[in-house]
Amino acid sequence: MRFGVSSYSFSQKISAGEMTQLDTVKAAKELGFDCIEFTEIKPHDGSTQLEYAAKIREEAKKVGICVNCYTIAAHFAVDTEEELQAEVERMKGQVDVAEALGVTLMRQDSMRKMGNYRSFDQALPMLAKGVRAVCEYAETKGIRTMVENHGFVAQDSDRVERLFNAVNHKNFGVLVDMGNFACVDEDSASAVSRLAPYAFHAHAKDFTKIPFDKITPATLGILTRGCNMLKGCTIGHGVIPVKQCIKILNRADYQGDLSIEYEGSADCMKGIAEGLANLKTYVKELNLE
Repeated sequence: MRFGVSSYSFSQKISAGEMTQLDTVKAAKELGFDCIEFTEIKPHDGSTQLEYAAKIREEAKKVGICVNCYTIAAHFAVDTEEELQAEVERMKGQVDVAEALGVTLMRQDSMRKMGNYRSFDQALPMLAKGVRAVCEYAETKGIRTMVENHGFVAQDSDRVERLFNAVNHKNFGVLVDMGNFACVDEDSASAVSRLAPYAFHAHAKDFTKIPFDKITPATLGILTRGCNMLKGCTIGHGVIPVKQCIKILNRADYQGDLSIEYEGSADCMKGIAEGLANLKTYVKELNLE
């Protein structure tokens, strides 16, 4: 099993101007990761996305690390065929960026909000049509596409499974994020066990949880759908059963990478490093090395 990290994990440093997306490549290598994935490419030097992606690919080759995945936002819960086609074309452009990065995996969201749809199932035919169109284009580039349990609306494991079944394409799978299920108050171990057979990629993430009746006006964090509060933390310091989720993925014969997505407020370099050490310990204890 290869250990990876998302460029999103370095957001503290990037937002503070202390690091660029390009800098995260060397940082990931120095921290001991085998691979790095990127969220939406945002050039710091005036380059186009395609040019910057090529720079990242070259830097990764230089320092000796793999770029394994590109993660991008999409929204197919639109009202008209014209709007859907426009979003599909935009996402095809992002597939081209993924190709420039040299990755074989790309995650696109399916929807950010309900919009004029009253339920997820009402939106599902439009979502599936958009996702499948991008998936088919990506297949011509040798890139497999995925949806992640992400964004509150399409986050529950049963909704992700319904979308997977509706798209029904061999080039389409799931990015299983162990922590994100908590955002909709779903048990992570149960949810991972549902989606593990479809997993192309996996995120390791941890949260601490503040129950609704313990939240005060000063409490900061992510408000779940059920109005509990989550705070990102180092893997192994929260309530997500990360080790159990790794075992569940293994039992389902998952062959992909395991990438940290750190969302804590503590120093990200420390949180990422400690999280990697804990992940390696879990894998060793599970005899999965």
